[in-house]
Amino acid sequence: MTFVRGLRCRACGRRVAAGPVHVCTECLGPLEIEYDYEAIARHVTRDSLSAGPTSMWRYRALLPLALDAPVVDLGTGYTPLVRADNLARALGLRHVYVKNDAVNPTYSFKDRVVGVAISAAIGFGTRTVACASTGNLAASVAAHAAKAGLESYVFIPADLEPAKIVNTAVYGTNIIAVRGDYDRVNRLCSEIADAQGWAFVNINLRPFYSEGSKTLAYETVEQLGWRAPDHVVAPIAGGSVLTKIGKGLSELRDLGLLPPGRTRISGAQAAGCAPVSRAFLSGAERVSPVRACTIAKSLAIGNPADGDFALRTIRASGGAAEMATDEEIVAGMRLLASTEGIFTETAGGVTVACAQRLAATGRIDPEETVVLYITGNGLKTPDAVAGALPAPREIDPTLESFEHILSGAVA
Repeated sequence: MTFVRGLRCRACGRRVAAGPVHVCTECLGPLEIEYDYEAIARHVTRDSLSAGPTSMWRYRALLPLALDAPVVDLGTGYTPLVRADNLARALGLRHVYVKNDAVNPTYSFKDRVVGVAISAAIGFGTRTVACASTGNLAASVAAHAAKAGLESYVFIPADLEPAKIVNTAVYGTNIIAVRGDYDRVNRLCSEIADAQGWAFVNINLRPFYSEGSKTLAYETVEQLGWRAPDHVVAPIAGGSVLTKIGKGLSELRDLGLLPPGRTRISGAQAAGCAPVSRAFLSGAERVSPVRACTIAKSLAIGNPADGDFALRTIRASGGAAEMATDEEIVAGMRLLASTEGIFTETAGGVTVACAQRLAATGRIDPEETVVLYITGNGLKTPDAVAGALPAPREIDPTLESFEHILSGAVA
């Protein structure tokens, strides 16, 4: 049983059968999943969703997979929604929550999208899966492929953070380091996908892959007691996460699982790679590619595939977009850690820093219920923040030596 009708072009509306394709042959526009929402509405209730497993798979009726199809399940999702009162005070806000996806199996939200994509790939009979990645996706593809017994190849920029390479290599995948930035890696992978016929999760499986991000919205609403937040702030790399959070909220409203209303959706980018934020702030109708130069490598996509859609989502929701310098990114990482005990990677530092800017300029109302999406673990990018931290104070192994340090601290 499936609620998927097929694929539909987001540009011209042309429909095709569901399969490992992502580009419309008529207009070259991107394809997305088309659902039978009337059938879903007859099948899904709040109670039926809440009765599901405590993972992202409680929402599988809203995902592009047959209900009886096997899935590759690492236990992803239903991550904590933390009430962040300390951070709220620091931001000058009253009601702040942090959706902490840094605790997923491979320590990033990518486990959501990869779980859906590789489960779909198995249904299409694929035996080799692959991806173009800035790090987090590589680890997730490698882990899911290992669990499913599939061959995998991951393609990364050659200057990727060492911690992310280790986090990927441990799963036994084939790592190919490409001399060039992510956009060049992605172009190469598009050629390889055509030549080899492999399932690239974020290329020819992108319509399926991107739907996994909707579960961030579903979980947030359920964890708030079936209530939508007033405002969310999400990082932007390729633009899919923010767009699909918006789609997930809209679906719940359209299905009658949420009352009518609007959630403002704001985007966060690094100043060194901010094509969507620059387009928003300049009033441009389209996103123009940029050359990436930022410590937030997981967001360093200068030509975002879903950039225009992210821009539309922000504007349609009444949200905003901001960007953070490298120094502000590090400060954002430290602020989240020192207020809420959550160590995030650089992308999370971007989200916190941009939320701080949005709050300071009044684009987040102090009375709004705000959710910040933290998408990766800080142990993936420790070097980014290491130089900004104080060195340990060294003492002799005596009480006198410690008391000397203590008296100095008190003084």
